[in-house]
Amino acid sequence: MAHGAGGKSSRRLVEGLFAPLLYPDSAGPLTDAAQLSIEGTRIAVTTDSFVVKPLQFPGGSIGELAVNGTVNDLAVSGARAEVMTVTYILEAGLATEVLEAEVRAMASAAQRAGVQIVSGDTKVVEHGKADGMYITTTGIGSLIHGMKIDPGLIRPGDKVLVSGPIGDHGVTILLARGELDLEAELTSDTRSVLPLVEVLAEASGPGIRWMRDPTRGGVATSLNELARDCGLGIVIDEDAIPMHDAVRGACELLGLDPLHIANEGQFLAVIAPEYSDAAVNALNLLPGGEDARIIGTVCEHPAAAVLVMTSYGGSRIIDMLVGDPLPRIC
Repeated sequence: MAHGAGGKSSRRLVEGLFAPLLYPDSAGPLTDAAQLSIEGTRIAVTTDSFVVKPLQFPGGSIGELAVNGTVNDLAVSGARAEVMTVTYILEAGLATEVLEAEVRAMASAAQRAGVQIVSGDTKVVEHGKADGMYITTTGIGSLIHGMKIDPGLIRPGDKVLVSGPIGDHGVTILLARGELDLEAELTSDTRSVLPLVEVLAEASGPGIRWMRDPTRGGVATSLNELARDCGLGIVIDEDAIPMHDAVRGACELLGLDPLHIANEGQFLAVIAPEYSDAAVNALNLLPGGEDARIIGTVCEHPAAAVLVMTSYGGSRIIDMLVGDPLPRIC
């Protein structure tokens, strides 16, 4: 299960097996979407699978999540989702009303995100083999003008921005399973971040160095991957990280680090310092971006590591996610 959690085991699996055999000519760090040229036209392509349990949860469901996750992978790669394909893997015996609800949720989410679903496939497996439903999507997008996402552009002094409160999705899924005697007024943050990314590009496009949506493995894993790719250190101010009290409380009770908890409607960005104020101000004016803020700085040291400055004046190195404390969250 750890190999699907988005942390160290996932990275070893991809870099040790999939990348050498499937992408032998690839160069540079792996990203959320590939950019390629077809007869002179530049596009971005991404693919994703969704195995969330339960299928429906406060604030969303697997159908909506599948659309938003694909749109977001393109958005943080500097692309606007244009078309999608979808595959449904259905378990024999799945209630018709459950399937219809998810197809409707997907159609509604696609309409809100401005992406067209153009083809798909359906397969059915034996009862008990698919937890009701799995969904796989592929998205194709057009590049957003004026954005170049590349960890090689990052320099010491650049600022780390987060678009809003972290940890909502992972904790919501955990509580929705009903396995813990905890209650909280919390919903998943699943949404398309494309409107926020487009506003960010307009306000500070030349200053955007890198972006990522911190899904599996959370903020800590995304920033550790960045630190490794660029060879620099990232210093985060713990007090500056936006977080709902329900997320903080649940993590304290369960011994989880909110920096490792998945998000489905937020993104991280590294911005040149001269553009950082304009970036935050632009996001704060957009509905859904009110809590965007700068949470850290890129530094020369500690090299290729993430350092968190704590509320008590100390510091700690935070690593990529190890293991899988919250399986099947997306």
